[in-house]
Amino acid sequence: MTDAFFAELSEAREARRPCAVVTIAATRGSVPREAGSKMLVYADGAVSGTIGGGKFESLVVEEAASAIRAKQPVLKNYPLHEMAPDSFGAICGGEVTILIEPQLVGESLFLVGGGHCAKAIAGLASECGLIVTIIEDRSEMVSDLSRAITVVRDLDAPAFIRGREWKGDEALVMVSRNYELDREALAAALEIPKLGYLGMIGSKRKVQTVFEELRQRGASEEKLKRVYAPLGLDIGADAPAEIAISVLAEVLAILRGKSGKHLKMSSLA
Repeated sequence: MTDAFFAELSEAREARRPCAVVTIAATRGSVPREAGSKMLVYADGAVSGTIGGGKFESLVVEEAASAIRAKQPVLKNYPLHEMAPDSFGAICGGEVTILIEPQLVGESLFLVGGGHCAKAIAGLASECGLIVTIIEDRSEMVSDLSRAITVVRDLDAPAFIRGREWKGDEALVMVSRNYELDREALAAALEIPKLGYLGMIGSKRKVQTVFEELRQRGASEEKLKRVYAPLGLDIGADAPAEIAISVLAEVLAILRGKSGKHLKMSSLA
Protein backbone atom coordinates (compact mmCIF):
# COMPACT_ATOMS: atom_id res chain seq x y z
CA MET A 1 0.00 0.00 0.00
CA THR A 2 1.58 3.30 -1.09
CA ASP A 3 1.79 6.36 1.11
CA ALA A 4 -0.67 8.20 -1.15
CA PHE A 5 -3.17 5.34 -0.97
CA PHE A 6 -2.87 5.13 2.81
CA ALA A 7 -3.26 8.91 3.11
CA GLU A 8 -6.45 8.86 1.02
CA LEU A 9 -7.85 5.93 2.99
CA SER A 10 -7.12 7.74 6.26
CA GLU A 11 -8.76 10.89 4.92
CA ALA A 12 -11.85 8.92 3.90
CA ARG A 13 -12.11 7.32 7.32
CA GLU A 14 -11.67 10.64 9.12
CA ALA A 15 -14.35 12.18 6.89
CA ARG A 16 -16.51 9.10 7.57
CA ARG A 17 -16.95 8.54 3.84
CA PRO A 18 -17.98 4.90 3.23
CA CYS A 19 -15.53 3.03 1.01
CA ALA A 20 -13.93 -0.34 0.38
CA VAL A 21 -10.34 -1.42 -0.19
CA VAL A 22 -10.15 -3.70 -3.24
CA THR A 23 -7.06 -5.91 -3.50
CA ILE A 24 -5.93 -8.40 -6.11
CA ALA A 25 -5.39 -11.32 -3.76
CA ALA A 26 -4.16 -13.88 -6.32
CA THR A 27 -3.64 -14.27 -10.07
CA ARG A 28 -3.31 -17.13 -12.55
CA GLY A 29 -2.10 -16.78 -16.12
CA SER A 30 -2.17 -13.54 -18.09
CA VAL A 31 -3.77 -10.69 -16.13
CA PRO A 32 -3.66 -6.87 -16.39
CA ARG A 33 -2.19 -6.23 -12.91
CA GLU A 34 -0.21 -8.24 -10.39
CA ALA A 35 -1.25 -9.58 -7.00
CA GLY A 36 -1.23 -6.88 -4.32
CA SER A 37 -2.54 -4.14 -6.60
CA LYS A 38 -5.20 -2.04 -4.89
CA MET A 39 -7.89 0.50 -5.52
CA LEU A 40 -10.32 2.40 -3.35
CA VAL A 41 -14.02 2.27 -4.19
CA TYR A 42 -16.48 4.70 -2.59
CA ALA A 43 -20.15 4.03 -1.91
CA ASP A 44 -21.18 6.42 -4.69
CA GLY A 45 -19.11 4.48 -7.26
CA ALA A 46 -16.14 6.84 -7.35
CA VAL A 47 -12.79 5.07 -7.71
CA SER A 48 -9.20 5.87 -6.79
CA GLY A 49 -6.52 3.68 -8.37
CA THR A 50 -7.06 0.75 -10.71
CA ILE A 51 -6.88 -3.03 -10.75
CA GLY A 52 -6.96 -3.34 -14.53
CA GLY A 53 -9.79 -1.30 -15.98
CA GLY A 54 -12.42 -2.36 -18.48
CA LYS A 55 -15.45 -4.52 -17.88
CA PHE A 56 -13.57 -6.48 -15.21
CA GLU A 57 -12.98 -3.41 -13.07
CA SER A 58 -16.54 -2.13 -13.54
CA LEU A 59 -17.90 -5.46 -12.26
CA VAL A 60 -15.60 -5.26 -9.22
CA VAL A 61 -16.78 -1.69 -8.53
CA GLU A 62 -20.40 -2.90 -8.54
CA GLU A 63 -19.48 -5.76 -6.20
CA ALA A 64 -17.63 -3.36 -3.89
CA ALA A 65 -20.64 -1.03 -3.70
CA SER A 66 -22.80 -4.01 -2.68
CA ALA A 67 -20.23 -5.06 -0.08
CA ILE A 68 -20.23 -1.55 1.39
CA ARG A 69 -24.01 -1.65 1.74
CA ALA A 70 -23.90 -5.14 3.27
CA LYS A 71 -20.89 -4.25 5.46
CA GLN A 72 -19.40 -7.64 4.64
CA PRO A 73 -16.05 -8.54 3.01
CA VAL A 74 -16.09 -10.44 -0.29
CA LEU A 75 -13.58 -12.85 -1.83
CA LYS A 76 -14.46 -13.52 -5.45
CA ASN A 77 -12.83 -15.06 -8.52
CA TYR A 78 -13.07 -13.38 -11.94
CA PRO A 79 -12.20 -15.35 -15.12
CA LEU A 80 -10.49 -13.21 -17.74
CA HIS A 81 -11.02 -15.78 -20.49
CA GLU A 82 -13.92 -17.17 -22.52
CA MET A 83 -13.80 -20.77 -21.30
CA ALA A 84 -15.49 -20.27 -17.93
CA PRO A 85 -19.30 -20.47 -17.61
CA ASP A 86 -19.34 -17.08 -15.84
CA SER A 87 -17.14 -15.40 -18.45
CA PHE A 88 -18.00 -11.77 -19.17
CA GLY A 89 -16.08 -11.42 -22.43
CA ALA A 90 -12.55 -10.70 -21.23
CA ILE A 91 -9.81 -12.36 -23.30
CA CYS A 92 -6.63 -11.78 -21.26
CA GLY A 93 -6.46 -15.50 -20.63
CA GLY A 94 -5.96 -15.62 -16.87
CA GLU A 95 -7.98 -15.44 -13.66
CA VAL A 96 -8.01 -12.97 -10.78
CA THR A 97 -9.14 -13.40 -7.17
CA ILE A 98 -10.35 -10.16 -5.62
CA LEU A 99 -10.63 -9.33 -1.92
CA ILE A 100 -13.09 -6.52 -1.10
CA GLU A 101 -12.87 -5.06 2.40
CA PRO A 102 -15.53 -2.49 3.36
CA GLN A 103 -14.16 0.13 5.73
CA LEU A 104 -16.81 0.21 8.41
CA VAL A 105 -17.62 3.70 9.61
CA GLY A 106 -18.40 3.73 13.33
CA GLU A 107 -19.88 6.41 15.52
CA SER A 108 -17.86 9.60 15.94
CA LEU A 109 -17.14 11.72 18.98
CA PHE A 110 -16.01 15.34 18.78
CA LEU A 111 -14.67 17.05 21.89
CA VAL A 112 -14.30 20.81 22.22
CA GLY A 113 -11.33 21.10 24.56
CA GLY A 114 -8.24 19.02 25.26
CA GLY A 115 -7.86 19.06 29.04
CA HIS A 116 -7.64 16.11 31.43
CA CYS A 117 -11.29 15.12 31.19
CA ALA A 118 -11.36 15.51 27.41
CA LYS A 119 -8.29 13.30 27.00
CA ALA A 120 -9.73 10.66 29.31
CA ILE A 121 -13.00 10.63 27.37
CA ALA A 122 -11.15 10.58 24.04
CA GLY A 123 -8.91 7.69 25.06
CA LEU A 124 -11.78 5.53 26.28
CA ALA A 125 -13.91 6.36 23.23
CA SER A 126 -11.09 5.43 20.89
CA GLU A 127 -10.60 2.10 22.67
CA CYS A 128 -14.33 1.47 22.16
CA GLY A 129 -13.95 1.94 18.42
CA LEU A 130 -15.34 5.45 18.01
CA ILE A 131 -13.70 7.87 15.59
CA VAL A 132 -12.48 10.63 17.91
CA THR A 133 -11.61 14.26 17.18
CA ILE A 134 -10.42 16.86 19.69
CA ILE A 135 -10.67 20.58 18.93
CA GLU A 136 -7.97 22.35 20.94
CA ASP A 137 -5.69 25.29 20.12
CA ARG A 138 -3.08 24.53 22.81
CA SER A 139 -0.57 22.15 21.21
CA GLU A 140 1.04 21.24 24.52
CA MET A 141 -2.26 19.84 25.81
CA VAL A 142 -2.65 17.30 23.00
CA SER A 143 0.96 16.35 22.24
CA ASP A 144 0.69 12.98 23.98
CA LEU A 145 -2.51 11.71 22.39
CA SER A 146 -2.81 8.42 20.53
CA ARG A 147 -2.31 8.70 16.76
CA ALA A 148 -5.81 7.25 16.39
CA ILE A 149 -7.25 10.52 17.74
CA THR A 150 -7.51 13.42 15.32
CA VAL A 151 -6.59 16.86 16.65
CA VAL A 152 -7.94 20.07 15.14
CA ARG A 153 -5.70 22.84 16.42
CA ASP A 154 -8.17 25.68 16.16
CA LEU A 155 -9.27 28.32 18.66
CA ASP A 156 -12.46 28.98 16.69
CA ALA A 157 -14.52 25.92 17.60
CA PRO A 158 -17.82 27.57 16.54
CA ALA A 159 -16.47 28.03 12.99
CA PHE A 160 -15.42 24.38 12.88
CA ILE A 161 -18.85 23.29 14.10
CA ARG A 162 -20.69 25.43 11.56
CA GLY A 163 -18.41 24.27 8.76
CA ARG A 164 -19.21 20.54 9.02
CA GLU A 165 -22.10 18.50 7.70
CA TRP A 166 -23.09 16.58 10.83
CA LYS A 167 -24.68 13.12 10.93
CA GLY A 168 -27.09 11.40 13.28
CA ASP A 169 -24.44 9.00 14.62
CA GLU A 170 -22.07 11.75 15.71
CA ALA A 171 -21.67 13.20 19.20
CA LEU A 172 -20.38 16.65 20.12
CA VAL A 173 -19.24 17.33 23.68
CA MET A 174 -18.13 20.64 25.21
CA VAL A 175 -15.32 20.13 27.74
CA SER A 176 -13.16 23.22 27.22
CA ARG A 177 -11.19 25.22 29.75
CA ASN A 178 -13.79 27.94 30.43
CA TYR A 179 -17.49 28.43 30.19
CA GLU A 180 -17.29 31.16 27.52
CA LEU A 181 -15.65 28.76 25.05
CA ASP A 182 -18.26 26.11 25.83
CA ARG A 183 -21.05 28.66 25.50
CA GLU A 184 -19.97 29.83 22.05
CA ALA A 185 -19.43 26.28 20.82
CA LEU A 186 -22.84 25.29 22.17
CA ALA A 187 -24.47 28.28 20.47
CA ALA A 188 -23.12 27.04 17.14
CA ALA A 189 -24.11 23.43 17.88
CA LEU A 190 -27.72 24.37 18.61
CA GLU A 191 -28.08 25.21 14.92
CA ILE A 192 -27.35 21.58 13.91
CA PRO A 193 -30.56 19.58 13.34
CA LYS A 194 -29.11 16.08 12.79
CA LEU A 195 -26.54 15.79 15.56
CA GLY A 196 -26.96 12.49 17.43
CA TYR A 197 -25.76 13.70 20.83
CA LEU A 198 -24.96 17.13 22.20
CA GLY A 199 -23.54 17.54 25.71
CA MET A 200 -21.71 20.01 27.91
CA ILE A 201 -19.69 19.37 31.04
CA GLY A 202 -20.01 21.51 34.14
CA SER A 203 -21.85 22.21 37.36
CA LYS A 204 -25.56 22.95 37.47
CA ARG A 205 -24.69 26.61 38.07
CA LYS A 206 -22.54 26.72 34.93
CA VAL A 207 -25.26 25.07 32.87
CA GLN A 208 -27.90 27.47 34.16
CA THR A 209 -25.65 30.45 33.41
CA VAL A 210 -24.86 29.30 29.87
CA PHE A 211 -28.49 28.45 29.12
CA GLU A 212 -29.74 31.80 30.39
CA GLU A 213 -27.20 33.70 28.32
CA LEU A 214 -28.19 31.71 25.23
CA ARG A 215 -31.89 32.33 25.91
CA GLN A 216 -31.15 36.06 25.96
CA ARG A 217 -29.58 35.61 22.52
CA GLY A 218 -32.68 33.90 21.16
CA ALA A 219 -32.10 30.20 21.80
CA SER A 220 -35.41 28.37 22.12
CA GLU A 221 -36.32 26.00 24.95
CA GLU A 222 -36.85 23.26 22.38
CA LYS A 223 -33.23 23.52 21.25
CA LEU A 224 -31.86 23.73 24.79
CA LYS A 225 -33.77 20.59 25.79
CA ARG A 226 -31.64 18.66 23.29
CA VAL A 227 -28.50 19.37 25.32
CA TYR A 228 -27.31 16.79 27.86
CA ALA A 229 -25.98 19.10 30.56
CA PRO A 230 -24.53 18.46 32.99
CA LEU A 231 -23.53 15.51 30.83
CA GLY A 232 -22.99 11.90 31.88
CA LEU A 233 -24.70 9.24 33.97
CA ASP A 234 -24.95 9.57 37.75
CA ILE A 235 -22.28 7.15 39.00
CA GLY A 236 -20.60 9.49 41.48
CA ALA A 237 -17.78 10.19 39.04
CA ASP A 238 -14.96 12.43 40.26
CA ALA A 239 -11.61 11.60 38.62
CA PRO A 240 -11.18 12.08 34.84
CA ALA A 241 -11.27 8.32 34.20
CA GLU A 242 -14.55 8.00 36.10
CA ILE A 243 -16.00 11.00 34.27
CA ALA A 244 -15.00 9.38 30.98
CA ILE A 245 -16.96 6.23 31.87
CA SER A 246 -19.99 8.29 32.87
CA VAL A 247 -19.93 10.41 29.72
CA LEU A 248 -19.21 7.67 27.21
CA ALA A 249 -21.89 5.41 28.64
CA GLU A 250 -24.46 8.17 28.11
CA VAL A 251 -23.16 9.03 24.64
CA LEU A 252 -23.32 5.43 23.44
CA ALA A 253 -26.77 4.88 24.91
CA ILE A 254 -28.15 7.93 23.11
CA LEU A 255 -26.41 7.27 19.79
CA ARG A 256 -27.57 3.66 19.78
CA GLY A 257 -31.09 4.31 21.02
CA LYS A 258 -30.66 2.32 24.22
CA SER A 259 -32.25 2.98 27.61
CA GLY A 260 -29.13 3.01 29.77
CA LYS A 261 -31.03 0.96 32.36
CA HIS A 262 -29.57 -1.86 34.43
CA LEU A 263 -29.28 -5.22 32.66
CA LYS A 264 -29.90 -7.05 35.96
CA MET A 265 -32.58 -9.72 35.70
CA SER A 266 -35.35 -9.53 38.29
CA SER A 267 -35.43 -13.33 38.49
CA LEU A 268 -33.00 -16.03 37.38
CA ALA A 269 -35.58 -18.79 37.59
